[in-house]
Amino acid sequence: MNEKKKRWLTACGAPSLLAASIAALSSPTFAEDALLEEVITIGTRVEGRSATDSSAPIDIVTGEEFVNQGDGDLSNLLRNVVPSYNVNAKPISDAASIVRPANLRGLPPDSTLVLVNGKRRHRAAVISFLGSGVSDGAQGPDISAIPAIALKQVEVLRDGAAAQYGSDAIAGVINFQLKDAAEGGTVEAKYATTAEGDGDQSTIAANFGLPLTDSGFVNVSLEYREQDSTSRSVQRDDAAQLIADGNTYVANPAQIWGQPEVNDDTKFFVNSAIELNDTAELYAFGNYASRETDGGFYFRNPETRPGVYALDDEPLIGDLDASNGIYDCIGMTHEEAQSSDECFSYTEMFPGGFTPRFGGELEDYSAVFGVRGEFANGIGYDVSASTGHNEVDFLIYNTVNATLGPDSPTRFSPGGYVQEETNFNIDLTKSIELAGMPLFMATGFEWREEEFEVKQGDTASWQVGDLAEQGFLIGSNGFSGFGPEVVGTFDRDNIALYTDFELEVVEALRLGAALRWEDFSDFGDTSNFKLSAHYTINDVIALRSTLSTGFRAPTPGQSNITNVTTAYTNGALANRGTIPPTNPIAVLKGGEQLQPEESQSFTFGTIIAAGDWDITLDYFLIEVTDRITQSANQELTDEERDQLVQDGISGADSLEYFRFYTNDFDTQTQGVDLVATYPLGDATDFNLAFNWTETEVTDFSTDTMDEMRIRQLEDGLPEVRGNASVTHSGDSWRGLVRLNYYGSYWEAHLDDYSLPIDAGDEWTVDIEAAYDFNDSMTLIAGAENVFNNYPDKNPWSGVAGAEYPETAPMGFNGALYYVRAQYEF
Repeated sequence: MNEKKKRWLTACGAPSLLAASIAALSSPTFAEDALLEEVITIGTRVEGRSATDSSAPIDIVTGEEFVNQGDGDLSNLLRNVVPSYNVNAKPISDAASIVRPANLRGLPPDSTLVLVNGKRRHRAAVISFLGSGVSDGAQGPDISAIPAIALKQVEVLRDGAAAQYGSDAIAGVINFQLKDAAEGGTVEAKYATTAEGDGDQSTIAANFGLPLTDSGFVNVSLEYREQDSTSRSVQRDDAAQLIADGNTYVANPAQIWGQPEVNDDTKFFVNSAIELNDTAELYAFGNYASRETDGGFYFRNPETRPGVYALDDEPLIGDLDASNGIYDCIGMTHEEAQSSDECFSYTEMFPGGFTPRFGGELEDYSAVFGVRGEFANGIGYDVSASTGHNEVDFLIYNTVNATLGPDSPTRFSPGGYVQEETNFNIDLTKSIELAGMPLFMATGFEWREEEFEVKQGDTASWQVGDLAEQGFLIGSNGFSGFGPEVVGTFDRDNIALYTDFELEVVEALRLGAALRWEDFSDFGDTSNFKLSAHYTINDVIALRSTLSTGFRAPTPGQSNITNVTTAYTNGALANRGTIPPTNPIAVLKGGEQLQPEESQSFTFGTIIAAGDWDITLDYFLIEVTDRITQSANQELTDEERDQLVQDGISGADSLEYFRFYTNDFDTQTQGVDLVATYPLGDATDFNLAFNWTETEVTDFSTDTMDEMRIRQLEDGLPEVRGNASVTHSGDSWRGLVRLNYYGSYWEAHLDDYSLPIDAGDEWTVDIEAAYDFNDSMTLIAGAENVFNNYPDKNPWSGVAGAEYPETAPMGFNGALYYVRAQYEF
């Protein structure tokens, strides 16, 4: 019997085994105090638990807090209200500018599990090859595909939860709860612009609920958004020198640093359920989203760019008639080549150099179906199946495949990535009494399959042209296309069994335990546990704590991806590749089959209700071993480069460095979260949220890690973030003032250790005011960063033209002013 059949038999037999075991046992930023008593659906499988009753820290953010902001990207909206969540602009970051990586509690985006209505959401197809250090090589979900107007509330579990939910839940879990109203709705229009007059955002959104017979609902949300680009750039030193020398074709600025342009950003979500009888409910939800992103790349100097304009510091001139040899044009200047029919210079096409534009078209959709209810013997059940699809088709233009000479197109489709996931879950629950003590039990089964596909690019994006042997670079310059040798589909499946217990020992003390076993088709099995406790000392103070182990499985994409991109390395623009860790050349440098990351987590906190104050204070410690990330840059020998060319990797002939994924370092992350609320009056509330997070690399290999990577991991994100807000509601108006703090951070500008930026801390202020004309119509106006504060200026701005640090946690666009009209029915 083959391995796949064995796994399917296990899958088919698991439900009955689970039923038998149950049967045997049965013989932050928060708007108001009452919000902390909202029912939570993560961190526990006991229905009706509130955030203050939880053994783990959980932030609850209402949907209104997302809608009542100026920005239209959900990642930015979440950053503004949850201090432990970080995301920044990605102006020149390859695919990371299409799906921006975000970090919870200082860990990579794929260390946070994302749920929608409690069900695992698929990850994005994008792998962040340029992820500012912390997110290098990560493949996380795309939460920007979720429209803010669809959200009822968002729960952020700041605790390791792999024993409860499986892979990826090392840093925590974010659960997006969709609206479920069966009537009424909202339509809103929003316009926003920066103080500089660029970066305009226009959004139209709607949400409405409809009854589904007499015992169900359908709730629909739609959003359409457009976003203009911004520029926070200065002229590069080399471009300025070209202009001073008389080159009138050079653009000013030659290279743009700013937010990408986003077009046709369309989002649709539907949530529904219907009662089948008094004890069973059928539910379904899903989404469709698409958008186009267009961003910048690095400037190609017409005098010095290797492989296009220059070779060994001499002008690179192509001989178009190789029948009598390829040396007739050597020694010519670019000007001389332009007057020759036989010789060719790229100054004929781009006399002022060129700056590629890079972007892509993203499509995302998912569907979840399930039935839940309770058997006559009191066993609760939830059986569901889901599928998710995320696809990115890349585009690069205003560039060339240099080996094609004058026949080269200037617009290419380099190919794309596709991520598909399928899940099947059975969850069973039962409450009994054990020696007079209430005991809640849960157990479940999961089968999941992931597929990652690399799609082939158009021929010109990877083709080896006639000028290749003369030193011209192969492939679309800046982002080489995926040729037939590297495309393919890579998959993995896994099965999991879990059990979960919560015992109320006495009224004041509750203990919990969870155990999960998973088996993966590519690297084997893993087991993890979680212990928790919640103890109420008196009416004022309670204590809570968790201890757990966790894991994150490497994705099929990380295990098999091949990519060539252009990035600054050691002070110069160079082609850098990512190859599979099992490639023979990677093996020579220490590469091997990826294994799961493993973690140990500990939290200890207190819940204080003193007078009108509601305060939670939690300490956390996360130790992660065998972390998966991209290695440091590895230099290639001529022989290794030739071997990669033989392997069919487009652009490998020009590679100077390469990276691969590796389990090769350990970290310790610790921190403190503080959340406090206080009513200043009958209609006024004060809210405070604070986070301190510190990461230390505790073990690493000098063969694959360098000082820059370590510094990026330890200091690339601010250690301290926080916000304090005051909200007031009158009879027909309301107002908000929020003060945000971003601690200091360190950036290796252009991923170059010789260009360090020690950026200081910053404060920003957000304001919003709303007026109700009647019960239906409301007009809202506000500003994020109302005083137009910017981060510290980049001391190396002349190198590539970035006026501010690109990883600034507060962003670098300055103030965003907005108006919004809302109609409710």
